[in-house]
Amino acid sequence: MLTVHHLNNSRSQRVLWLLEELGVAYEIVRYQRQPDMRAPAELRAIHPLGKSPVITDNGKTIAESGAIAEYLVETYGNGRLIPPPNTPERLRYTYWLHYAEGSAMPPLLLKLLFTLMPKRAPALLRPLVRKVSNQAMTAFVNPQLKLHMAFWESELSKSEWLAGDAFTAADIQMSFPLEAAAARGGLDQGHPKAMAFLDRIHVRPAYQRALEKGGPYTVGR
Repeated sequence: MLTVHHLNNSRSQRVLWLLEELGVAYEIVRYQRQPDMRAPAELRAIHPLGKSPVITDNGKTIAESGAIAEYLVETYGNGRLIPPPNTPERLRYTYWLHYAEGSAMPPLLLKLLFTLMPKRAPALLRPLVRKVSNQAMTAFVNPQLKLHMAFWESELSKSEWLAGDAFTAADIQMSFPLEAAAARGGLDQGHPKAMAFLDRIHVRPAYQRALEKGGPYTVGR
């Protein structure tokens, strides 16, 4: 049976959701974050990098959210959750599937990093670390986030879903950046289309089932 190696509060929640949308049977092996929020060492027994998400299926081990989404849709989708080939929607689908981790997540991760650095720095160094972090946020991270969020808002003004009028796996892939932006990036300030996107995904039955199976998930609002 297909196995999801699931880390709490992580991108692997998207994999559970995709499997629920596809109606694929699976089992979950759970891993808990350490106090420093890193994945436990046990995940290295599954994949050398010790990261999540990872799935195992029929003797194959697949890591990286985008690669997992592609594999699941190709193997189990039967044409579902993906636009037809050689269409403008298919090109948009491919773009968003890879944009989510390649472009959207880096500024969100930097924001989290620069937010945490002053809190975790030694007391004597904390003022200096806070100053450097604030400068990085002001000069680079926050402007980049604003640029990306404006881009999402513009694209979601063109169609209900990111690849077009139909819901696809690209929307599942993009859910994590948008939820992270809503939680700590200011998405709720002046981005009604993006926030409406989140409202739409949160009421999907498959999303709710994935939450029930995956456990507490606090990345979102």
